[in-house]
Amino acid sequence: MSLGGGGGQAQEIAQAIEALEEEKEELEGDIEDLQTEKAETDEAIEAIETLETGSTVQVPLGGGAYLRAEVQDIDEVIVGLGADYAAEQEQDDAIETLELKKETIDERIEEVREEIEEVESESQELEQRAQQLQQQQMQQMQQMQQEQGDE
Repeated sequence: MSLGGGGGQAQEIAQAIEALEEEKEELEGDIEDLQTEKAETDEAIEAIETLETGSTVQVPLGGGAYLRAEVQDIDEVIVGLGADYAAEQEQDDAIETLELKKETIDERIEEVREEIEEVESESQELEQRAQQLQQQQMQQMQQMQQEQGDE
């Protein structure tokens, strides 16, 4: 009597569970990135709403460097539209565009959370399968021991 088949199955299940855990971690990272993007969008909306023409701001240049600048006209806001495109919009339109962006981010966060739930469910099913397989192997071992004891 051979138990070789169960060991291979157990290893496959363990690898599948590990892959699902990695996928879950990636999805959780995606949610963190989306939440950061949403917070930055909130900050942009707040800045557009509170700044006035003539205000002094610090403009990021990249690499952690900033430059002081004066807002010449708060009614002319350049807003990123996605896919490396941007458009100049009036203040109210810019805020509306950013609010829509936040809604899109919220929808994507919800989609990713649903994906995480699916991954967790699949992982739980595999863990149950692994436990069943382990129980079967234990029963086979006990049966073999009983058969050897009877001889």
